[in-house]
Amino acid sequence: MFRTKIAGIGHYVPEKVVTNHELEKLMDTSDAWIQERTGIRERRYAAKFKETSTTMGARAAEVAIERAGIHKEEVDFIIFATLSPDYYFPGCGVLLQRELEITATEIPALDIRNQCSGFVYGLSVADQFIKTGMYKNILLVGAEIHSMGLDFSTEGRNVTVIFGDGAGAVVLQPTEEPGKGVLTTKLHSDGTYAEKLAMINPGAHSGYHFNKRGEHIDWGYPTDVEYGQNFVTQHMLDHGQIYPNMDGQFVFKMAVQKFPEVIMEALQEVGLTPADINMFVPHQANLRISEFVAKKMGLGPHQVWNNIQRYGNTTAASIPIALSEAVEAGAVKSGDLICLAAFGSGFTWGSALIRW
Repeated sequence: MFRTKIAGIGHYVPEKVVTNHELEKLMDTSDAWIQERTGIRERRYAAKFKETSTTMGARAAEVAIERAGIHKEEVDFIIFATLSPDYYFPGCGVLLQRELEITATEIPALDIRNQCSGFVYGLSVADQFIKTGMYKNILLVGAEIHSMGLDFSTEGRNVTVIFGDGAGAVVLQPTEEPGKGVLTTKLHSDGTYAEKLAMINPGAHSGYHFNKRGEHIDWGYPTDVEYGQNFVTQHMLDHGQIYPNMDGQFVFKMAVQKFPEVIMEALQEVGLTPADINMFVPHQANLRISEFVAKKMGLGPHQVWNNIQRYGNTTAASIPIALSEAVEAGAVKSGDLICLAAFGSGFTWGSALIRW
């Protein structure tokens, strides 16, 4: 049976840098407050009306394709992970296909909606297709454009200061090189506390009336209209109910529990230990989470790649951006054991072990 290797990797981040000091002008926050709680100093925002998750994903994909040494027409499957698609539907997969001008081959495109763990989920899906021989050149993209949908008031600061825009991509191929490639992937979910980290509206959830603490709230659904008018209402717009919400403390507690668990699960399956990890690339959720997990796993600073300080949390894009940077910096060498792990909204979480 084949294993799956990363044949090419690339990333793209927008030019516009937004520092914590710039956010101080928009909301009651401070550089010190943001850095203390998240480790973030700045983030990137896409060019308004010019860049989207699809266009950024395409730029990252072009780099990955070139580094894989293939022509774009050789891509035979697309997987696109994002929580911030260009359109509510269709998904970004087909839009990426069009942006790359590879529609003539009519290859399939799959959209992954697993938020922060989207890239790991997408990697696991691609791994199954590669191992069975169904596809030979899978393009997996994680891209996000958070800046267009955040609440830039003091009320929304706890969420807004965390997120940034960017994209990462890999080309996945089969390999028969002994010991190389994806060794295992582990995926989990638990929807019990879905509303603890969610963007409730717009949505078709008239039976669900929760705020970020799971308490009942009036989400503004008309009760005197038999058909329609519950997807987006004026009430939602007037009361700022179209923004993401997060119970940060709850999410932090869950993340620091699930990260080590899912990493150890993967290591134990292949008979390895944390001491065997050469590079840990976590989803860039919060620098404090990454530091906590690294310490618990006994990993030193040189074994962990963090870039949240410069980019913020780019959710589905964060792992491929970070891994791409690590590769470009020469921090990843042939034969190294790479550990990827993510935890996010849903809740969903997962890990992957890759022998580079």
